Amino acid sequence: MPGIDECLLEAMALPGARGAALVDWSSGLALGTAGESPVGDHETTAAETAELARAAAEYESFAQPAPDSASEPDPGQAGPGLPVEDLIVTTRTGYHVLRFVETSFDSSVFLHLWLDRTDGNLALARHRLRILAEGLVLR
Repeated sequence: MPGIDECLLEAMALPGARGAALVDWSSGLALGTAGESPVGDHETTAAETAELARAAAEYESFAQPAPDSASEPDPGQAGPGLPVEDLIVTTRTGYHVLRFVETSFDSSVFLHLWLDRTDGNLALARHRLRILAEGLVLR
């Protein structure tokens, strides 16, 4: 199971990857970074993306309704844990994919991948970030 540095290096191997970070959305701090930052400073990017992640994770509008106890659970619905899996922000030049990481402790971290819009593959990035988030070992 990869640690933070290995996880970020794997994310950077994706086509079109420009930068990657593991961010704590409760504090806005980058726990690890690789590659470039859209604004030239990873800490600024971490703080700004943390605001977006915090809003998505905490606002009721994005939370899934509780499943009806009388009906069978929908296999397509996420189980217990964070209500949001990932966020995608599209800009004129790139994609920002924020993938929430579930942990055994109070989950407040996400992977942020910045992709070049021309060379990046958004579907592949979402798929790989899901796998990386599931296998990430936070030490």
